[in-house]
Amino acid sequence: MIGKLKEKIKEYYQDADLSTIDKAYSLALNAHKEQKRVSGEDYISHPISVAYILADLQLDIATITAGILHDVIEDTPYSFDDVKNIIGEEVAILVDGVTKLSKLDFVSREEQQAENLRKMLIAMAKDIRVILIKLADRLHNMRTMKHMPPNKQRAKAQETLEIFAPIAHRLGISKIKWELEDLSLRYIDPEGYYSLVNKVATKRKEREEYIQNVIDILNKKFAEMDIITDIQGRPKHFYSIYNKMVNKNKDFEQIFDLVAVRIIVNSIKECYGVLGIVHTLWKPIPGRFKDYIAMPKVNMYQSLHTTIIGPKGDPVEIQIRTWEMHRTSEYGIAAHWKYKTGKSSTDSFERKLTWLRQLMEMQGDLKDSREFMETLKIDLFTDEVFVFTPKGDVINLPTGSTPIDFAYTIHSAVGNQCVGAKINGKIVPLDYKLKNGDIVDILTSPSSNGPSRDWLNIIKSSQARNKIRQWFKKEKREENIQKGKEILEKEVRRQGYQFSKLFKTEWIEKVLKKFNYNSIDDIYATVGYGGLSINQVLSPLKEEYNKLYEKAENKDDLGLKQYKKSSKERMATLNGVKVSGFKDMAVRFAKCCNPVPGDEIIGYITRGRGVSIHRVDCTNIGNLEGSERIVDVSWENDAKTNYQAEIQIKAKDQQGLLSNVSNVLAEAKIPITAMNARTTKNGTAYINLTTEVKGSEELEKLIKGFNKIKGVISTHRV
Repeated sequence: MIGKLKEKIKEYYQDADLSTIDKAYSLALNAHKEQKRVSGEDYISHPISVAYILADLQLDIATITAGILHDVIEDTPYSFDDVKNIIGEEVAILVDGVTKLSKLDFVSREEQQAENLRKMLIAMAKDIRVILIKLADRLHNMRTMKHMPPNKQRAKAQETLEIFAPIAHRLGISKIKWELEDLSLRYIDPEGYYSLVNKVATKRKEREEYIQNVIDILNKKFAEMDIITDIQGRPKHFYSIYNKMVNKNKDFEQIFDLVAVRIIVNSIKECYGVLGIVHTLWKPIPGRFKDYIAMPKVNMYQSLHTTIIGPKGDPVEIQIRTWEMHRTSEYGIAAHWKYKTGKSSTDSFERKLTWLRQLMEMQGDLKDSREFMETLKIDLFTDEVFVFTPKGDVINLPTGSTPIDFAYTIHSAVGNQCVGAKINGKIVPLDYKLKNGDIVDILTSPSSNGPSRDWLNIIKSSQARNKIRQWFKKEKREENIQKGKEILEKEVRRQGYQFSKLFKTEWIEKVLKKFNYNSIDDIYATVGYGGLSINQVLSPLKEEYNKLYEKAENKDDLGLKQYKKSSKERMATLNGVKVSGFKDMAVRFAKCCNPVPGDEIIGYITRGRGVSIHRVDCTNIGNLEGSERIVDVSWENDAKTNYQAEIQIKAKDQQGLLSNVSNVLAEAKIPITAMNARTTKNGTAYINLTTEVKGSEELEKLIKGFNKIKGVISTHRV
């Protein structure tokens, strides 16, 4: 096992001193000696495989050594100091960078995931090798995930698709990105994945013959002109094909460009010369030419892309690049790493990580884990638009960006003083969506009053969002205090609390301490400019409020005696629910779990609002068992009332999805009272429906109907 790793290193680094590798292997072998993987293999097989992936990227000895030891600090008794003393500080710091924060107690899984990623990205900003180790770790885990339970497979695959594959893409490491995406698809939609694999296999020979014909024609032409090239047929990856089918609502038979032809030459000049030859041989398809040599992608990718009508009338994508561009395309940032020194080999290396530096500058202000995750996803998913300054400089922005995003990319002062914009010489509104090739001229005024809060609703880039918030934080404190207080007061009223009872001084002190603030005005101001969410402030206060009233229950009966049973048990019926032991008691259904007939239910006597009906598995009622306020309730057999239930559908964002959902509802003759839909940057759609059903049986039929829709990943009751 270790022998193959050392052979791999020697392939690209013949003079390497492998004594550190041997020492690390000995340490890892001892640290993991009692551990097994879920498959039953010795655990040591995993870190060695991770190290092999890093060696395949031709990385330095310290990085590969850290790959061997990457789980030692997290999963064994060995500490940071142990690794530092035995192996060295450089390796210990790298290992610590990929160690999860599993020993800390976070409020939610989402918060833990956000904090893990936050730590990883901070370490990554200091040393990019941290993320390369993490990517190798995730890749091997995905390769060997078949032994895990299906629910864990899906969760891990979803996280990989949303976070780690985009990170690999952002760093330009396409060979890891493609494999992570294909492996994720296998577990997220196994039926769709294997169906696609079979369909691709059935016509593979026919496609290979066609592409070989194209390659033969090109080779003959280049030989006549004494041009030295390397021409390859590159099959499209399964996830790429799957995405195209879903996003363009096409069947497999309608996807023609399943294979691309890659032409590799020796110089940039030859790239453009070869492009001209290709266009003389076959007609190019208008609008399908992209010059990533003149305008490289943020991840350093460079190539010429064109799509032509091939010999038999089928479209063929042609990619043209130099050998250096090819290496960068495959290995990304890893291609610019000196394996002998562990340092960047190009002056442009640091500039390529500007996005990461900006994210790290923002992360201190993003206290909400959800906000951090959303910002991270915006920065990672690199659907980009290329626009120009009036001087001809290229600016890359997320697709959907506005002139405001552009202004803040130039400078904070330009954004803050922005009063208008010209696109290609014409005045446009500030919510105009920038298009490739637009020339953007920002109109500014020194007398401007600064950014508008409404801009936060139309901008796309996290950089602009952060700079606008910083302006409000600094310039409009009094206004922020007033607005933040109004926001909180309104939400407190909406949730049925009294502001004075919820915002008790001793409870506020705990919130201040949590966020390291000095006064309640700091909280108001931060909510006002968007630095804190409402939930971050109210959740701990409501927790204290509920604790207080639980204690009150133990001190007195809180007026419950008026509801005690008589000698003959009375049954009160309202809204199709029987409340055991009470007469004329108002009943309401808890919005947190929306029970419907067929669910096991339980009642909780509220303060002044009757009996709240919950599902027995509701998390909000679970901690009150044994309380005097808990009452037995049951469903009326002949109840004719409709009940509200909330459903969430997760699907691939595709044309006709909402129409198909509506058809299922229409066929089932089930009304909806509310619908909300949103999509993520990776093409996942989430539809939340509030429906009215007669009971759980009808609800289950509806869920099954949604799951039959093509492209639906999962449907569950909220």
